[in-house]
Amino acid sequence: MRVYLLNPSETAFGTSVITPRWMYVLAAATPSTYGDPIIADETLDHFDPACLQPGDVVGISIHTANVARGLTLGRIARERGAWVVFGGIHATLFPDEAIELGGAHSVVKGDGDVIWSQVLSDCAQGKPLPVYEGSRIPGSDFLPARWDLLPPGRYMWASVQTVRGCPKHCSFCSVWRTDGQKPRSRTVDAIVEEIVTLRRIGFRFIALADDNFYPVTLTDLELARKQNNLARLAELEALREDRFELMRRLAQLPSDTVFFTQITVEAAEDPAFLDAMRLANIKGGLVGVESVTPAGLKDIFKDFNPSGDDLAARLLKFKQHGVHVLGSFIFGLPSDRAHTFQATAELAQASGITFAQFVTMTPYPGTVDFERWEKHQGAEPPAIDGVPITRFWLIPGHRRPKLYTTHPTMDSEEIRVRTQSVWDDFYSIRSIWARASCVKSLKARLAFVLVSKLYRQMYANTGIATDSARRQSSTRWARWLAKPLVRLFQGKPMPDLAVPPPITLVPASNFNIL
Repeated sequence: MRVYLLNPSETAFGTSVITPRWMYVLAAATPSTYGDPIIADETLDHFDPACLQPGDVVGISIHTANVARGLTLGRIARERGAWVVFGGIHATLFPDEAIELGGAHSVVKGDGDVIWSQVLSDCAQGKPLPVYEGSRIPGSDFLPARWDLLPPGRYMWASVQTVRGCPKHCSFCSVWRTDGQKPRSRTVDAIVEEIVTLRRIGFRFIALADDNFYPVTLTDLELARKQNNLARLAELEALREDRFELMRRLAQLPSDTVFFTQITVEAAEDPAFLDAMRLANIKGGLVGVESVTPAGLKDIFKDFNPSGDDLAARLLKFKQHGVHVLGSFIFGLPSDRAHTFQATAELAQASGITFAQFVTMTPYPGTVDFERWEKHQGAEPPAIDGVPITRFWLIPGHRRPKLYTTHPTMDSEEIRVRTQSVWDDFYSIRSIWARASCVKSLKARLAFVLVSKLYRQMYANTGIATDSARRQSSTRWARWLAKPLVRLFQGKPMPDLAVPPPITLVPASNFNIL
């Protein structure tokens, strides 16, 4: 019995930006009695199902964007006699879909770190269960990934997870529902040891692939104090100190090691935390800005974010503390108007953010937005090629609408065109070159230009383009750009690198003077 782990993708770029961590975690969870799993990441190369034999186990993880390809692979694998097991956020939300349309024998809901070995054992005995509850395991049970199975020279960034879950409740996000609002942190020792493993094999750039790297805000602490909730305050302070301890350890790694994470704009109010990030070489973070207007933030339950000039000032604070921002913006919110696009473009330039992404409002399953939208469609929603619009991920890609919600003042084509225009403005050569001043050498500036153009090709043209020809052209450009960038991101292997020891604890407020 061979074990296959498949990451479905309609588009294969030949190289990829960030390692798909789940595959290598499940590889670590695979008992040695079954041998090393065969890992097939279709963002690199498409998988050939002809290699499958009866009795093999095929694990497929799906999110909404790659459902169609994943279901196709599942059906083919089952036809070839393999045991088919689905997991991932989409399968957790729609287990029946994976069984009925994807040929799944089993679906794992929730975390797979612990339950995966049981799934394999049941398959080996020919009696897998229809559904396995992986649930939400504690951080102490998170497994380090089997990075020794990585194909060399195919990824720019490695990925390590430090915490699962997010205490926020944004209407467009499903993380707080699927991973929970109570952050579950791995031990600092486990995180650092895994990062050292990656640095030993030559990865300099590592994404801290967390739902929210800043799980405790100063506002959270102040609220607990005002409520005189001493137990809650102690819990929050311990979690905050855990973040600082991690960053103290990261600061001891070779200085050319670079980290990137995902964080809320509230961290701009916390200079000690930003200084700790800088010293730990966490040089960038994806910040969910979403909207630049108060009305837009209210639309998505994110009115804890600032707007307008206050927002620009907060984003500038990241840069002032040496942390680059990848700002994420959403267009197509009910309160958006034609002038919102220009206002967003101007703020993106004025706030000093280094990268940006501009997406159109999509009601993803598991979110508050999806539930409201699905209910609004009624008992008999419109259909495309016989598929209800409320199951848009099953509609062929070239037939899907670009916008799923009716806007009060603009049609979907106007929103698409205006969104594309903002991408074009932010990623013009002139704008990119101006932002490239954040790096010093000419080589680094040229690399910055290439990275910016690659990001635009992979995430703008392949997603917003209206026709398959343009998407295919963008994919070819992305493949061409990615090849030299992989070499630029690679570092020299450091096989003898030691794990940095713990540092004597210092109050978090004093960290910036270490």
